[in-house]
Amino acid sequence: MSSDPISIVRGPGGEVEVEGVLDAFAVGILTHAGFVSWPTLGDSWARLPFDMGRMWENERASWAADMLTAARYQVDLDPSLRPAAARRTKTAMTAQPPPSNASRGHRR
Repeated sequence: MSSDPISIVRGPGGEVEVEGVLDAFAVGILTHAGFVSWPTLGDSWARLPFDMGRMWENERASWAADMLTAARYQVDLDPSLRPAAARRTKTAMTAQPPPSNASRGHRR
């Protein structure tokens, strides 16, 4: 494991790439998160597939960063790749008990 950070960035063309030294374990984590990788001379290169949509790319990049961090890699995630904050929704109503039969005035 290298002491240099792994950076996950959105490039100038909109592509999501990984920069830094990647060992086989890091490449495996990135592949699990949806990245595709190719070996280069003495290293590996990884990026997300093109045209999957920004939301999908942000979710995958954040997931990859979380998994790499959990594996004790130092990771720098481009702020533009953080997923949008979840919108708060109203709390669901709690279920009410059904009315008792006595109050309905059933006839037999």
